[in-house]
Amino acid sequence: MSYPSKPSAEPCVTTFDEFVQLADYSLMDTLNADPNATVDGDDHRARQVFSGHFVPVTPTPLADPEYVAHSRTFFKELGLSDGLALNEKFRRVFSGDLSAAQEPMRQVGWATGYALSIYGTEYTQQCPFGTGNGYGDGRAISVFEGIINGQRWEMQLKGGGPTPYCRGADGRAVLRSSVREFLAQDYMQALGVPTSRSLTLYVSKSETVTRPWYSQDSYSIDPDVLVDNPVAISTRVAPSFLRVGQLELFARRTRSNAYPKALEELSMIVSHLIEREYKSDINQNLGFADQLVELAKLFRQRLTSLVANWLRVGYCQGNFNSDNCAAGGFTLDYGPFGFCEKFDPWFQPWTGGGEHFSFFNQPIAAEANYYMFWKAVRLLLTEDAEALEQFDQVGRGFSEAMQKQIQKMWADKLGLTEYHPKLFEKLMQLMTDSEVDYTIFFRELSHIPDDISALKKSFYVKASPQLDEQWQSWLKSWRDLVINDGNLAEISTKMKQTNPKYTWREWLIAPAYQQAMQGDYTLVKELQEVLSCPYDEQSQDVEDKYYRLRPKAFFNTGGVSHYSCSS
Repeated sequence: MSYPSKPSAEPCVTTFDEFVQLADYSLMDTLNADPNATVDGDDHRARQVFSGHFVPVTPTPLADPEYVAHSRTFFKELGLSDGLALNEKFRRVFSGDLSAAQEPMRQVGWATGYALSIYGTEYTQQCPFGTGNGYGDGRAISVFEGIINGQRWEMQLKGGGPTPYCRGADGRAVLRSSVREFLAQDYMQALGVPTSRSLTLYVSKSETVTRPWYSQDSYSIDPDVLVDNPVAISTRVAPSFLRVGQLELFARRTRSNAYPKALEELSMIVSHLIEREYKSDINQNLGFADQLVELAKLFRQRLTSLVANWLRVGYCQGNFNSDNCAAGGFTLDYGPFGFCEKFDPWFQPWTGGGEHFSFFNQPIAAEANYYMFWKAVRLLLTEDAEALEQFDQVGRGFSEAMQKQIQKMWADKLGLTEYHPKLFEKLMQLMTDSEVDYTIFFRELSHIPDDISALKKSFYVKASPQLDEQWQSWLKSWRDLVINDGNLAEISTKMKQTNPKYTWREWLIAPAYQQAMQGDYTLVKELQEVLSCPYDEQSQDVEDKYYRLRPKAFFNTGGVSHYSCSS
């Protein structure tokens, strides 16, 4: 199966020398470094970090790095030549060897600390010191920040070796999880869901680490074997990697008077968040208190829209803690994520996630994370009663704003101009009873069929005559509403731009990383192509392979239907 490559615009950055000239380090230049950090970034052992916004740290280079893939789509957006991914110095830098960097790029990266809260409850026991001062970027190291085509971007290595926040781990990522994250970020961007982006993926030809995973065809919930995995580094890119948990960390320190400058450091990082993520949306002439009210409104809008988009495309984040919640309002963490195939409101791919982080509970998790953001930032408003009341009012409106976003999303998926609660509730019941494939069902519905036979290709169970009758009744009610709303052809086209044809199916992803572990990256590249156009009708070969129900053999199998966060 072959896929034609897309034509690319003439890149404006073709050499490593040109690339490094784009460097501009706003975080390291405007925020506080940990005063106890080393000067040279040789700071790789777990320790407590008591203050400061970041720790300067050098990544640990991959041994014998080999190119696996890069995002052609994102390279084109950035104006980077595809050839850069194969450039020796570029490869060295983005496989962890910052000794290849040259001015104005720096030969040291940075890691950040953050707090952990789950559903609005603060935790410290995940920190090895029991204080919360050892929790943060354990293996994520930012190595570059710069302005490219007028937009500020931060580039972060995932699996770049230990940092002071490594909690005793090795700081590495394996090729399996790196392939998943690399492909998923590109896929989410193609779906139109705000996300961190994929840049490059390199693997070591000689370095391996041992991780627990699942044996072939295992039905175990927990990993049942130890596997030697090739070590890899993927580079993810975003306007910033500021998290709600980072704001929380300084808020906790402020409330406990942990050190004299805690409130000042909280104010600094919130100001930095506005500068990095909201500058174009917040009037810089406003006073700081009024800017914080605008920040609360904008983050609420972004977060509610994001989660509605997750539900639209079947995405389940799996572990939506506040430290995995980007303060810029985009999808950040691609650890224990998955996509819903057989419809299940309580779908949860991660064995450690529980029902509270399941598919349909994501809006509640988002509200808990927003609450922690609100709780942290409002400490900066105690002197301004009027702004504080406005700020609190925005917080109180989260649930209603979330509900509006979700109802609009369901109306869009159904091709309707407004949300119809009874129609939707009946649909949820029928989808559950018929065990429909979430993606295939809504895509087939996008053709606006007048008979349920067209929808049955999405059913995992054989329908009874009684169920058929219920479906037909629902279909007629729905079609009547659609017909009243306008032109069927136009509505169908719009529905197909809302309901993707091609989704992430773990049983089709697993062979890609399994082959990659043997040095064959063919399937990785094939998936890149297919998932880059998820709304398009593709070739018959692609349809036959990627637009089908999950085979029975892959139900309840470890590493496919569920997995531990072993990466």
